[in-house]
Amino acid sequence: MEREYGGVDVLFANAGIQAFAPLLVRRGGGRIVVTSSTQGQHGTTNGSAYSASKWGLIGLVKSAALELGPHGVTVNAVIPGLVDTALTRHRDRYVQALVEAGKPASGDLAEVEHAAIQALRSKTPLGVPWVEPADVAPLVVFLASDAARMVSGTSFAATAGDSAHMTA
Repeated sequence: MEREYGGVDVLFANAGIQAFAPLLVRRGGGRIVVTSSTQGQHGTTNGSAYSASKWGLIGLVKSAALELGPHGVTVNAVIPGLVDTALTRHRDRYVQALVEAGKPASGDLAEVEHAAIQALRSKTPLGVPWVEPADVAPLVVFLASDAARMVSGTSFAATAGDSAHMTA
């Protein structure tokens, strides 16, 4: 890959730090941006394994930033809130949102979806049930850019304000 394309400057991944870090070190620097989740900052019913993995990514980012910083490599995490995708737009997720809000989760799909959207809207200070992928992308672009050359070992959230509910 290095011979064909000239190497790697930016890695945007969930778990590619170990394999790509040596390439960035050889180049004399670069950017690593990892996607974590708000579930890496709080617990979720029936989500212990997912929360643990996302919490682990935040710890990985912090350790990798210390290890790779002397080589000119920055390492940061992006923490999206609930993103509007097929993974979040289905009956089971709607029911989960209603249960967490203490509301009844019954009716046909349209009724459950409508009630879940209202419950999710009321949870975020910006009043949206989900963030769009396009709302998260600018954070990744910034962290991959030279403008972020002094930003490393931290995380940035795009959660429609939901991150205000979490401890610092």
